[in-house]
Amino acid sequence: MRTIRAAILLTVGLLACPAFADDITDALDAARKSYQSGDLTGAKQSADLASQLIGQKNAEGFVTLLPKPLSGWTAEEAQATAVGNTVFGASQARRTYKNAKGDNVEVQITGDSAIVAQMAPIFANPAIAGAMGKLIKVGSQRGIQTHQGDVQVVVNNKFLVMVTGSGQPADKLAYAQAIDFAKLSKM
Repeated sequence: MRTIRAAILLTVGLLACPAFADDITDALDAARKSYQSGDLTGAKQSADLASQLIGQKNAEGFVTLLPKPLSGWTAEEAQATAVGNTVFGASQARRTYKNAKGDNVEVQITGDSAIVAQMAPIFANPAIAGAMGKLIKVGSQRGIQTHQGDVQVVVNNKFLVMVTGSGQPADKLAYAQAIDFAKLSKM
């Protein structure tokens, strides 16, 4: 019986222990403690830090969704950035692809941005979206292919995928089709 109690106490102790804490939870805990002690400036700074760290984590997640280079193309190193609440904020990942002819295609995934939320109703209205270009299906998503061949897709009113560059419209669409929208939808 003692062994069972000891095992239960050890398990409860391990679950309550902050051994699994990371920078985000540390910043959130610091914000809570500062707020509780009346240090509003410290609370805001810690909360802003947590927000920035969460944005960075999102951007790093977006990087995993950027497609591998298609046949005949090479890819530069993917870049992840997160900008806090200044000027609407955003988490973003982008990668540029090039082919032997010198064409390039850039795929960019943006989230955590008030601008995306403002654009969502435009994409949801086929009449307005149609004025921006040709309505297309990109996987299970509806997108717009502009007159220049650029592809834009808003996913779950939270993420904006843009495929731009000097490549042919078919190249841009192929890169858009290579994105795992199912995984992006779950983020």
